[in-house]
Amino acid sequence: MSESTVAAGVPAASGPTRGVRLVSPIPGPRARAIVDRDRRALMTSTKSAPIVAASASGVWVTDVDGNRLLDFAAGIAVHAVGHCHPDVVRAIREQAGTLAHFAGTDFYYDLQVTLAEKIASLAPGTHEKKVFFTNSGTESAEAALKIARWQRQRPITIGLLGGFHGRSMGALTMTASKAVQRARFAPYAGGGHHIPAPNCYRCPYQLEYPSCDLYCAKILKELYFETTIPPDDVAAFIAEPVMGEGGYVVPPKGWFAEIKRILDEQGILLIADEVQSGVGRTGAWFAIEHHGVVPDLVTMAKAIGGGLPMGAVILRADLDLAAGAHSNTFGGNLVASAASLAMIGVIERERLLENARTQGGRLKQQITEIARHHPEIGDVRGIGLMVATEFVRDRTTKEPDPRFRDRVLEESYKRGLILLGCGRSSIRYIPPLIVRPEEIDEGVEILDAAIRAARAAP
Repeated sequence: MSESTVAAGVPAASGPTRGVRLVSPIPGPRARAIVDRDRRALMTSTKSAPIVAASASGVWVTDVDGNRLLDFAAGIAVHAVGHCHPDVVRAIREQAGTLAHFAGTDFYYDLQVTLAEKIASLAPGTHEKKVFFTNSGTESAEAALKIARWQRQRPITIGLLGGFHGRSMGALTMTASKAVQRARFAPYAGGGHHIPAPNCYRCPYQLEYPSCDLYCAKILKELYFETTIPPDDVAAFIAEPVMGEGGYVVPPKGWFAEIKRILDEQGILLIADEVQSGVGRTGAWFAIEHHGVVPDLVTMAKAIGGGLPMGAVILRADLDLAAGAHSNTFGGNLVASAASLAMIGVIERERLLENARTQGGRLKQQITEIARHHPEIGDVRGIGLMVATEFVRDRTTKEPDPRFRDRVLEESYKRGLILLGCGRSSIRYIPPLIVRPEEIDEGVEILDAAIRAARAAP
């Protein structure tokens, strides 16, 4: 790793083995110019930091001013095997020079079938499965919701408050993460109901696990099915095995099993949204594996494309649709399929599921240790390399502190650590699965300094 060159006003790096290299403030002059052009040319979306990338490799991103930053965001969990892994780059180049697209929903590709077979073999359950390829997580959610409605011929889907499944009108019906995502778009696609999420840190029922006896699951049958949601009208229940945008909330042990038992009684399908938690992020191919439950449908995107736009729905074979009921143009694009197969191969050969468990444990332990010195951290949670901290004004009242969280994000990128927020006042830590111990150590060291600086800020 390179020695750190320190720009004016930027805290000095400790030791010659640090990988972060800062040669200018962030954003530097070139980055500021591009950010200004972006604001004039592009529609407002979800920009969170003035980081302007020029190149990247592994867990490292170099910006247009020559700063080298440590990436603990991974393109929002996209780069499972790191930026520009040579095996993935080679597969993309070779496929792009052979055949890039021929509409796999109308014609046939060997490569697309190979990828579908591989993904189905990795998914939970011994039942026969089929795959529908999409271009994004939102499109995967749309497809899964349509499959459930078509098969069950029922109008209602149930989700969780805090859940995020996308921003198109159908997916938005089930998204309940932030009000801004839904404002001015009603009435959406209709048929969506939500129940409180199983959040033990902020139990909506003021109970304690395990003495609560999973009331947050049993309430679906004992209250909602008896009052406002007729079970015979419900096609599916959609939930993230680890909540993503909503704050990296991990359901308590047994919650998914109890929900699945209730759903099976009524013939309701379970959709596991693995868009952010899948492809090894939690140390298993799918986060639902940690809950010991086999879903009826699984949605995927982000990491599955190896850095290119791709999504998928894995469905029980008996849930297949009639010809023409659903389709698209670019789903399973050949270049993305080649990248996906190469990425899966890297995870298997380099034993990255094991690395995600090992380094995820190291990351969570180190953040838990520094939390002792930072009363602003109310909770540390997550599985594998899907970890988050929630920032609060007071640990007793648990009042969220989004302003402090935002200051920590700013102080982090200024010191060369790329992070993303989630939930109301949380930060997620999701480095690529190839991350090494020394990179975990460096990231936590920067985070520690950023929190101290945020506390000292006026």
